[in-house]
Amino acid sequence: MSPSPAVTADLAHDLRLAVMRLARRLRQQRADHGLGLGQLSALATLDRCGPMTAGALAQHEQVRPPSMTKTLAALTEAGFVERTADPTDGRQVVVSLTEPARTLLLEDRRRRDEWLAELMAGLTSDERTVLAAALPLLEGMAEA
Repeated sequence: MSPSPAVTADLAHDLRLAVMRLARRLRQQRADHGLGLGQLSALATLDRCGPMTAGALAQHEQVRPPSMTKTLAALTEAGFVERTADPTDGRQVVVSLTEPARTLLLEDRRRRDEWLAELMAGLTSDERTVLAAALPLLEGMAEA
C-alpha cells in the first residue's frame, strides 16, 4: 500500500532540507580558489566526460551557449581549460582540462571527502549501512 500524499510530501520536504543543508556544508569545505559554482561544475563535467565542444558542455550543464562561452573565457584566462581544433571538424573547437584544473579538482574533492569521512566516523555501523543502502536511491533521484 502506498503512503498517503501528505506523508510523501512531508518526507519530500524533510529530504530536501537535509540534502540542501548537507550540500551547503560540503560547499563550505571548499578552498577559496576564486571560482564560482558554475565554473567548478563545468570543470567537473570536463573531468568526468572528457574534452568536448562548448555547445556540448553547455548542454551537459543545462545553460545557454552564451553563458558557457563566458564561463569558458574565464576558465581559459585562469589557465584551467585549453581550446584546440576539433580533429574531425575544423570549424569546431574542443575544450579540455589543464593539469592545474585536474589538481584543483582533486584537492577540492579530497578536502570535502575527508570532512565527510570525519562526520561519518561518528556514525554507528547500522547508520553507515543505512547510508550505503540509500546511495542507489539518491543517485537514481539525482539522475531523474
